[in-house]
Amino acid sequence: MQQSRRSFLTATAGLAAYGCSQPDANETGGEPSATEAPMKLSLSVRVAESFFDKRNSEMTIDELIEMASRFGYEALCMRASQVGTHTPPDEVAAVRERIDAAGLKVSMVTGDFAVPSNNEEGPMLLRNITPYLDLADALGSKLIRVCMKKDEDIAFAQKSADEAAERSIRLAHQSHCASLFETVDGSRRVMEAVGRPNFGLIYEPANWFIAGEDYGIDAIRRMKPFLFNFYIQNHRLTPDGVTKVTTWKNGPVAVDHIGVWESGGVDVDGVFDAMHEVGYEGYITVHQAFGDVMPVEEAVRRSYEHLKPLTMRRAA
Repeated sequence: MQQSRRSFLTATAGLAAYGCSQPDANETGGEPSATEAPMKLSLSVRVAESFFDKRNSEMTIDELIEMASRFGYEALCMRASQVGTHTPPDEVAAVRERIDAAGLKVSMVTGDFAVPSNNEEGPMLLRNITPYLDLADALGSKLIRVCMKKDEDIAFAQKSADEAAERSIRLAHQSHCASLFETVDGSRRVMEAVGRPNFGLIYEPANWFIAGEDYGIDAIRRMKPFLFNFYIQNHRLTPDGVTKVTTWKNGPVAVDHIGVWESGGVDVDGVFDAMHEVGYEGYITVHQAFGDVMPVEEAVRRSYEHLKPLTMRRAA
């Protein structure tokens, strides 16, 4: 049976897409030595948002660009609090120029507020992915974050992935509580059901930690073919936590927000060791909302100082 153009392009993109946990070839500079960092640090603009309010930021995009560049991050992860599908094209182009001028990349695009809110409107982008592809192209990014809440979203994810493949763009879903990706088994099932080589996972251990899932080496090995991005944030489970996170498995789970350099939450060092073991060489994004937790600039600096050594391969 004759394939459609989209199906053909999707199939021929397979090998490249399965290797896309790595940055673009022109960014790698060849095989890194034992002392070089195979993972590249990206800063999510989420760091200046409140945990509860994803629409507003306490910093401008220019402040975030300057801060990321000054502390040594190599990319920004863009969200709708700064630039989204609602942003006029001339403004998007101007932001792209300033990011390029700072020597930064855009590691991923989250184009609206519904996707990170993980609400019932979140999967709607899969019904019309074109504006999100346009935004990613305008920002020079090859990865878009999506949201899925029900099995009926799988067919739309397939169609969206096929359209994205025509533009060499990938789609990825965060391992996120109260979604089809709340559990390791569920995540693997959905990615296999979508069955597109340019559809994968944003591995984020804190959400699986909150949901009571094994987020360590065994889970990472199972996710290896699908690892497109790596988010990092940290929480401590405590009955008196300041925030309750909704999970489908365990209902509301109380947490405190802590830095990636603090103990008592995710085993951050162990996670990095496991990602090195499976050969992950993509972006690691500081994704934590510091807006109502601690001073943003201090948190961004301390996150970089703690994580940068972890991006290095361990000496044999």
